[in-house]
Amino acid sequence: MSSLHFRNQGRKIILIAEGSAFGIFVLEKNMLSEKIIMLSDIIAEFIKTVSINLSDDIDRRLRDIADSESNPTAKKMYSCILDDLELSRKLNRPICQDTGVLQFFVEIGTDCPFIKDIERAITIAAEKATEKTPLRPNIVDPLGEMNTGNNTGYNTPYIEYKIIPDSSDLIIKVYLSGGGCALPGRSRVLMPLEGKEGIKKFVYETIAEWGVNACPPLFVGIGIGACAVTAANLSKKALLRPVDSENDDKETADFEKEIEDGLNSLGIAPLGFGGDKTVLGVNIETAGRHPATLGVGISTGCWATRKGEIVIKDDLSFEIPSHKRLKEETK
Repeated sequence: MSSLHFRNQGRKIILIAEGSAFGIFVLEKNMLSEKIIMLSDIIAEFIKTVSINLSDDIDRRLRDIADSESNPTAKKMYSCILDDLELSRKLNRPICQDTGVLQFFVEIGTDCPFIKDIERAITIAAEKATEKTPLRPNIVDPLGEMNTGNNTGYNTPYIEYKIIPDSSDLIIKVYLSGGGCALPGRSRVLMPLEGKEGIKKFVYETIAEWGVNACPPLFVGIGIGACAVTAANLSKKALLRPVDSENDDKETADFEKEIEDGLNSLGIAPLGFGGDKTVLGVNIETAGRHPATLGVGISTGCWATRKGEIVIKDDLSFEIPSHKRLKEETK
């Protein structure tokens, strides 16, 4: 017959069990709680890194555009932008006072030991990052108008999951969605006969009307699919791709370049003062559509598009492939 004895020790409950499998279970659960704390600390530090440092691709593209700019006023604007980046790193503070809404895109292996607890760990991490980075509290109840104060709340932070079979890895992509660059966001369903010209017209008109308020040069994500929801989701995922990447499909890649050239001809950027480049880049993601519909979505990132990717192993070792230069700089 098993006997159980409990003893309180701070935050832990120590279980002394004689011949009890139940005792082993409780101890393992306690150990897992410690892992959740460690995991949330890693994610919180990752969020801080992304809020202070641009990803390698955005940083590289922004500096390339600044170097090639021919407009004197625009060059002064880029000088201010680059100064901001340096001060952010020097002072260890976020690039922008609008630290955005935290959005997570999670790829988790079926063998990952954190699969049951990742939502809790991310939520705790959001609270920790808000306090310690610090991040501006940006989550407001949509009808009650009350700020939650810690960047969490009902259905917040936003977390989207993708399950990876036969893997123990945890891959987290985070996007800090600022208010200004979210304002141009649009999604609508066109008639299929409108085709590519209809897509271009929708994108050009949207950026021409709203782009100046979104802190250009902009990173533009476009989603094309069956409905407004599919297209909007794809447009956000397009922003998670490197800004200097091309779609694997050649026709889509050519369309990315065509729209990028068209948007640059608007002459809005940087910060609306005019210049050679209105966009950092244009990425397009597609999905099959219905014969009677052509869904198009638009998402934009500002010049300080803050996104990142972290890969966490089952032993809690990790790497941040989106910010490799930071590791090189510390060597």
